[in-house]
Amino acid sequence: MKTLSLKQPFAQLVVSNPKSIEIRSWNTLYRGEFLVHASLVPDKKAMVRFGFEKNSLPLGAIVGKATLTDVKHYASPKEFKKDYSKHLATSDYGLNGFILENPVRFKEPIPAKGRLGFWEYEL
Repeated sequence: MKTLSLKQPFAQLVVSNPKSIEIRSWNTLYRGEFLVHASLVPDKKAMVRFGFEKNSLPLGAIVGKATLTDVKHYASPKEFKKDYSKHLATSDYGLNGFILENPVRFKEPIPAKGRLGFWEYEL
């Protein structure tokens, strides 16, 4: 199954639903369900910013799934800022917004090594 690695706490924010747009510097033609993988190394500043304690979230594991339904290309800083409550990011991450729906958080994380871009994982 297609899988996408995200740094924590962003993986947690996607599968628990406050984050419905994932910002990337690259585009994709892929649409459909994918697994959400939490990278081995968290974004320490974002962990503090969103109130997560060190070592409180799973790392190096598949933590849930979501459905990518579309990609929004942000043409201006104003447009990007308007969607902040959906992506919770800065434009440093890119200007392509992966529109996510139907997030599911798994009860138990599945240990897995991550990769860049979409990659395949056999459930």
